[in-house]
Parts: sequence; structure tokens; C-alpha cells
Amino acid sequence: MEKIRLYSIATLCLAIVLSSCGNKQEQQAAKMPPATFPVAQVSHKTVTGFQEYPTNIEGIVNSDVRAKVSGYIQKVLVDEGQKVRKGQVLFKLETQSLSQDAGAAKARINVAKVEVDKLIPLVEKGIISSVQLETAKANLAQAQANYSSIAANIGYATVKSPVDGYVGAIKFREGSLVSANDETPLTTVSDIKQVYAFFSLNEADYLNFLQNTKGNNLEEKIANFPEVSLILANGTMYSEKGKIETSTGQINQNTGTVSFRAVFNNPNQLLTNGNSGKIQVPTIYENATVIPQEATYEQQGNIMVFKLSKNNTVSSSIIKVKANVNNLYVVESGLKEGDKIVVTGVGKLRNDMPITPQEVAFDSVLKPIEKLFKN
Repeated sequence: MEKIRLYSIATLCLAIVLSSCGNKQEQQAAKMPPATFPVAQVSHKTVTGFQEYPTNIEGIVNSDVRAKVSGYIQKVLVDEGQKVRKGQVLFKLETQSLSQDAGAAKARINVAKVEVDKLIPLVEKGIISSVQLETAKANLAQAQANYSSIAANIGYATVKSPVDGYVGAIKFREGSLVSANDETPLTTVSDIKQVYAFFSLNEADYLNFLQNTKGNNLEEKIANFPEVSLILANGTMYSEKGKIETSTGQINQNTGTVSFRAVFNNPNQLLTNGNSGKIQVPTIYENATVIPQEATYEQQGNIMVFKLSKNNTVSSSIIKVKANVNNLYVVESGLKEGDKIVVTGVGKLRNDMPITPQEVAFDSVLKPIEKLFKN
């Protein structure tokens, strides 16, 4: 009995001690401040995001060089990639048969001229009628026209460059038989002091272009549109900026896209026909509400942020996003200038949770991705 009583007293004492320790821990926990989270005041900024579209490059002038007469190529006087001047000889065709035809045609001219010279005095003396003379003159004119045609063909056998530029692929070599009816040109001479970059926008992007660019019509909007950039096939950025010049302004029913053409200076002839790459088209969001994606979370398909209330508790709020630009959201609605939001650690928060706010400059939150934007 004595042992049972002693055990009960010991148990009671232990319970009192444990209760005392628990109360102290609860009191200490009650005295601890809420967890600290960085918050920033939302402000407006002008930022530029970029969208990329595949593009094909062509010289501003691409002139097919074709034979105007049939014949065998006797000489190829240029090489691929060579710079040539307008009027420079590129190919020479064999002209032996044409030269023989020209000789025969010239002989017919002489015969016809002799006939005319013979008839003139006879007509003047009234020995023969003038009709015979007019017929002889017509025969002379026909012989001269025939000779001029053959001489022109001899000239066409010397194939010249129609423009200043650079020689493309040479499709035929010496000994090849060519004619004016060939589908494939002898070569193409391209003026690449400037180049065209062709690309297409889908219907949604085209509507955004029309709605977000200043101007009363398509021509004015194109004139007001900022410069575009070109990403080369190896992933590097081309040094020259380009300007959009034209657009079809019509949606292709087969592809659902609208075609655009930009022009780039090409002082070092780095670009040429057939190059590919990506056009980087800027979209400017002026005086926009911008927040880091890290400050948001998703819930049932909605994008949410935690706003800081006056009593230092946080409340969740749905935002509507206009654009996703790299690591930032451009906010259309749900936030206004002056609102304070938690910028990191939102996964640890819940509605109406008290926090200790640590205010940070909003620009410092955007600093890691600052280089991706133009202010």
C-alpha cells in the first residue's frame, strides 16, 4: 500500500512538472513573431517582350539568268558566289550555225539591193511599172529584217548579267545544251546589299499586332512598328536591325497566317539567298503592371497572388495575365499600383495568415531578368 501511495505522488509531481514546461513553451511560442516574408509594392513599368517566327532570307533583287537562244554552252566565265556587274558576260554559247545563217542572210540582202538598184532607172524611164520596184524594195526590207533577227540571236549567245550582284548556283556547265524554253535558269544573280526576311503571323498574333500598334490603317501601323531582330541559324543574333516593310494584310485560307516582309542591311554579305533563321518581333507593354512569376501560384486553373493587408495578414487574389514574358507576368487585372504582394515563398502561405513583412524594392525583384527587357 505504501508503495502504491509513493508511486501516485511521484506521478502527480511529474504531471505538474510537464504541465509547467508545456505552459512555458506555449507562452514562448505565443511571444514569437510571425514568419518573415519579402513583400514589394506593385508599380508600373514599360517592358518589351519578344516572339519568334521562322523566316526565309532572299536578296532584294533575284534575277534569273536564262538563254534567249538554243545552243551549247561554249564558256562559263564566272564562278558561284562571284560578285558581278550589270552587263558583265557570264556565259558564251556556240554561234557557228548562227554565223552561217547570218552570212546567208547578208548575201540575200545584197541580192535584193542589186535588184532594187537595177529597177530604179527602169521605172524612172517608164520602161516598167513602179509596182515591180516596190516589190523589190519589200524583198530588200524582208532580207534586212531577217539578217537583224539572226544578228540579235548571235548577240543573245553572249549571256550577260542583268543586275549588279552575286552569282548563285550554276546549273549548267560547258558543253550543256540550253534553250529559251528551259525551266531551270543558267544561274541567278542576287543583289544582297540588303535582304528580305519573309515570315508569317497566325491570326491571333496578327490581331494583336493590329490592336496594339499605333496607326489608323495597316500602312501607318507598319510604319510605326519598332525594329525587328534576326536570329541566325547558328543561334547568334544578327548585328543589323530590320524594319517591317509590307504585309499582305490577308489571311491565307490554307495556312491561317498573314505574310510579312522585313528588310535588313547586309553590309558584309553575311546573308544570302536561302538563309534561314528566326525573326524576333517585339511587343511593347507600356506602363504595364508586371510581377515575377515566382510571386504567383496556380489554383484550379487560376493564377493567384498573396496581397498584404493593413494588419499584416495575407489574402489570396486571382489575377488575369495578359502576357507571359520569360520569367514575368504582364497583369491585365487583379492588381493595381500600390498593392503589396509577397514576392517569394508563396507556397508556405495560406489565407489570412499573419506574417512579418520585409519590404524590398520592386526593381530588385525584377533585377535577375532585367536584361531581357527594354525600359
